[in-house]
Amino acid sequence: MKWTQVFRRAALMLGLAGAVGLHSTQAVSSELGYPEKEELTFGFIKLTDMAPIAIAYEKGFFEDEGLYVTIEAQANWKVLLDGVIDGRLDGAHMLAGQPIAATMGFGTKADIITPFSMDLNGNGITVSNEIWEQMKPNIPKMKNGLPVHPIKADALKPVVEKYKADGKPFNMGMVFPVSTHNYELRYWLAAGGIHPGYYAPHKGDISGQIDADALLSVTPPPQMPATLEAGTIYGYCVGEPWNQQAVFKNIGVPVVTDYEIWKDNPEKVFGITRAFAKKYPNTTVRITRALIRAAMWLDENNNANRPEAVKILSQSNYVGADYDVIANSMTGTFEYEKGDKRAVPDFNVFFRYHATYPYYSDAIWYLTQMRRWGQIPEDKSDDWYKELAAKVYRPDIYAAAAKSLIDDKLASADQFPDFDSEDGFREPQTHFIDGIVYNGHKPNDYIDKFPIGLKAGQKL
Repeated sequence: MKWTQVFRRAALMLGLAGAVGLHSTQAVSSELGYPEKEELTFGFIKLTDMAPIAIAYEKGFFEDEGLYVTIEAQANWKVLLDGVIDGRLDGAHMLAGQPIAATMGFGTKADIITPFSMDLNGNGITVSNEIWEQMKPNIPKMKNGLPVHPIKADALKPVVEKYKADGKPFNMGMVFPVSTHNYELRYWLAAGGIHPGYYAPHKGDISGQIDADALLSVTPPPQMPATLEAGTIYGYCVGEPWNQQAVFKNIGVPVVTDYEIWKDNPEKVFGITRAFAKKYPNTTVRITRALIRAAMWLDENNNANRPEAVKILSQSNYVGADYDVIANSMTGTFEYEKGDKRAVPDFNVFFRYHATYPYYSDAIWYLTQMRRWGQIPEDKSDDWYKELAAKVYRPDIYAAAAKSLIDDKLASADQFPDFDSEDGFREPQTHFIDGIVYNGHKPNDYIDKFPIGLKAGQKL
């Protein structure tokens, strides 16, 4: 342990953190209680949206809480989830769908919770150069000759139909069966009339390819560009920097971002076991405090800290991609076709728009997509969706952390939801690529609106 860590630990135990002026902040509130577990190991996947963990470490926010953290990259999402479940990892950067699916029992059964949503947006869908050339005649152009955005899957549908007519499977990649990327890719395809396939776990079919026009399969994020270049897949949905990497390597074209599919969609969460939160409640709140502060730092002053964040993330122990590749999307722009760079200031959002608050309605949206594509094989009541969301998403822990930051004058109340009136549900959301409105209070009504997907009473 570094001498500074020993010093901070001693100061925290003596209640002197404010007096000795650790960093430039005030003392953490002694009312929180000391962390029951101080030495922690967190896992992550090499994606830019792991940034709150890296920043909480690099800026000393974990140490301010008396937490001495080791951060370890994981090979894939399953290895990461297994590490949290078996205790090798104390917590991790997770797909928003992972804690929900685990608690529900789809895949590995485990009680995983999240007190902190890590970001909004951050993904894209990329196709190979060959597929892009076939799509381009179907895409409207602006006066300058560049494509009109957002590009809908309608432009891809004739390409997929031709492959199908020729007896060729149209293969696409996503990162995990319960990933945001899987559901966003499916949403985009289905909105353009391309069926992405059903799951039938009750029949032992977890391929997700039943009745599919496009065949989706799992590829780990850092391997996406190489898999595309090899011709194994014709397109993929992934987080950054692996869409921009395809542009830099000149092997593919990002055609749409998830910001255009669902504006300000929740992307990753920080996941821990329910048992961890119960055994170490003070530690859990302190972890959440550190992550909130990191998210604030990432967005403050109109993203002024992003260049420094990109430099940190480009290190090999974090994302390990070139600075320019990461900066291409994380500093307020996004490059589609080579040379077609456009301003997308909200491509990565870490704190504004209440990005870090774990809304029940966010969890319910993922559950509606699990039901839509057969991962939940039978109808469930609206109350079932709400009850499961409340088991997994923990705004109570988040509120305790945020209120303590306000008390310590490290944040202000106007930066957070009104905790006295907040019910955990966003207002009905309208900014979807297909124009369908999502109301988290009425999940079954929402599911039944889609032309493609399972409806009430349907079962494969």
